[in-house]
Amino acid sequence: MSLKAGNSLSERELARLVGNGDPRGQRELYERYAPYLSAVASRYLGSGDSVKDLLQDVFIKVFDRFGSYRYKGEGSLKAWLSRIVVNDALHVLRKSDRLLPVENLPEPPGDEDPDVEDVPLNVLHDMIARLPDGYRTVFNLYVFEQKKHKDIAAMLGIKENSSASQLLRAKALLAKELKEYRKLHANG
Repeated sequence: MSLKAGNSLSERELARLVGNGDPRGQRELYERYAPYLSAVASRYLGSGDSVKDLLQDVFIKVFDRFGSYRYKGEGSLKAWLSRIVVNDALHVLRKSDRLLPVENLPEPPGDEDPDVEDVPLNVLHDMIARLPDGYRTVFNLYVFEQKKHKDIAAMLGIKENSSASQLLRAKALLAKELKEYRKLHANG
């Protein structure tokens, strides 16, 4: 089997190569998934060296422990890699005490999700990235990983109502940023 440009290998074939310790398969795995995994890590850690350090550690871990991966259909490799990145990012945040809740913020108004249809994805991503670490982490776990507050609380070592409160406050901060964004771009 030859490796061709353009991700011509199926996920199953790629997993088999990496599982056999093939350096070409490892390079292909890195090239195919590093940009996506970097985006996942940056949702939790922001940008910069912490994301690069995490990715380096994740790929070392993945290559060392690839024998524990079991192919479960197309998309399972990407999902497995994403779970590792999320878990490792949460570990970094817990270790650094960056998940402490931000105090003295007003209670969020209502439980309505803000409308984001008219906001470019990169702008929305930047807004989420600017949330305080704890809010951003709970928001990401709830919205992107589709975790329940009970699970988030267990993952982060916080109370379930703290998870719910941080999600509401994250939404309130995002709603405020969205309002400001729309005000700035209303005449443009």
